[in-house]
Amino acid sequence: MQARGARVSLSFMLPHPHLWPAIIGAVLGLALVTWACFWLFKSWRTLPPRLRWSLFALIGVFEIAIWLNIYAWFIEPNTLVVREVEIVSDDWRGPPLTIAAISDTHVGGPHVDAARMGRIVKRINELRPELVVLLGDYVGGHAPEAERSPAENQEITGGVATFAALRPRYGAVAVIGNHDSWYGRTTITEALQNAGVNALWNRHVVIRRSGGPIVIAGIADAWTGEPDFAAALDGAPADADTIVLSHSPDPFSDMPDGPALMLAAHSHCGQVSVPLFGRPVLPIENKRYACHLVEENGRRMYVTGGIGTSIAPVRFLNPPEIVLITIRGAEAQTR
Repeated sequence: MQARGARVSLSFMLPHPHLWPAIIGAVLGLALVTWACFWLFKSWRTLPPRLRWSLFALIGVFEIAIWLNIYAWFIEPNTLVVREVEIVSDDWRGPPLTIAAISDTHVGGPHVDAARMGRIVKRINELRPELVVLLGDYVGGHAPEAERSPAENQEITGGVATFAALRPRYGAVAVIGNHDSWYGRTTITEALQNAGVNALWNRHVVIRRSGGPIVIAGIADAWTGEPDFAAALDGAPADADTIVLSHSPDPFSDMPDGPALMLAAHSHCGQVSVPLFGRPVLPIENKRYACHLVEENGRRMYVTGGIGTSIAPVRFLNPPEIVLITIRGAEAQTR
């Protein structure tokens, strides 16, 4: 695989109610740092040298922590990275295919509303992918539809409705995530279909093109369903180039030989990465499948870090991303 770099854009929205404690904490923290600096400046000559420098270091550490928290709570979650990736596979026989993949939009969560989704869809169209894949968890939060307010339900379905503006040559295909099932799988599936998106659950679609057919197989969510590769690929043309979509990367260990690529999400790439310590939280069983390209037993999977946040409304060193994948065969790579 070759990564051709990432381009970053910013898109901010008004603070979500869940963020107000963090906003208040940031303001109070900065006020405390300002007061401490002013007090230290006034008292500098009267303090013992060791205490003087110890307090100076403590204020510095506290200020760094405040700014890191401001970045993780407010800045990085509102950025958008376009990550360009090239994948070469011996199992891909037709012409190259360009795919835009997004996941875990979590509309209704602290950083993503329907308006931001509209901007993300516009950015995807600007990239001119041939195919768009949506990898699940379009819903923010854990509550079912019946327990939410009409305004919240409207926001969620409005976020899914923005996919109707996607304009890829071969259309858009989706799978369902665990948050979608908890909310109401039927409602989200219907919203996707109303937006012109083919929603897959242990089944496939066939894309016809001059260079040979492409099979896009979507398996059920591993948390709320039974992923079944055999059912998803049943009846698929044997000579087709095949891509498997899954919300969770965990089923990758059971993927049969044949598909050129599996695309997955769910992990958020940990959502927070700590230098030297890695990703403290990964909601997957196989930690090797945490993020981006995975190669195992001659098979390939790409795991995107997604758009939104879950549990804690923070991102650190894992910015929201659109992944623009070009998949090609090994023979095309050598020409």
